[in-house]
Amino acid sequence: MAPPVITITRQYASGGSDIARLVAVGLDWTVIDNEFVDQVAQRAGLSAAEVAQREERAPGLLERLARTLAVASPEMFISSAAVPRVEQDEVAIVQLTERVIAEAAAHGRIVLVGRGAQAVLAQRPDALHVYVVASKPWRMKHAVERLGVDLASVEKVVDDIDRQRDQYVRTYYGRHRDDAVNYDLVVNAERLGLDGAAALIVAEATRRGWS
Repeated sequence: MAPPVITITRQYASGGSDIARLVAVGLDWTVIDNEFVDQVAQRAGLSAAEVAQREERAPGLLERLARTLAVASPEMFISSAAVPRVEQDEVAIVQLTERVIAEAAAHGRIVLVGRGAQAVLAQRPDALHVYVVASKPWRMKHAVERLGVDLASVEKVVDDIDRQRDQYVRTYYGRHRDDAVNYDLVVNAERLGLDGAAALIVAEATRRGWS
């Protein structure tokens, strides 16, 4: 039996990352969020900032990544002449990301945040897939107060990041990120609060005998 893993997919500024940390504390598991980007960066030979700009979004990598990725991980590099160079780079980053997800999931007792993990691990037994949502006004307020987003641009930021994340999952996995049937739990952070949402996830993991 595969070791258990929880994936947290979230609307932008819904508090999903905070909820994931609370869940990890409640279960005494490990959360993989921003440090996940660092792992992918290390694999690809890129800076964390460069990978952060490119993960969770569909095609748009700079051509120079091709050389970097080819040197850093030649076995993952896509060299088909039929595929445009920019798309080759994008696919290579996605494959590197999937490798880190798979390695983390093999370890088990991991809370994975974003990065399409719910799609990568869709068929995995002993996976609990969670989608964190909240109303747009609440998320805008949260983005300004907790994430430091500029008030004048907050609506555009919320819309743009959600659209990028949706496009990433749709482009590479053919799935709709906001389709509730892809998840075991959909939790509303606005209605439940961060602690309440985390407690529900921990309770379900405990019910499954994972604690």
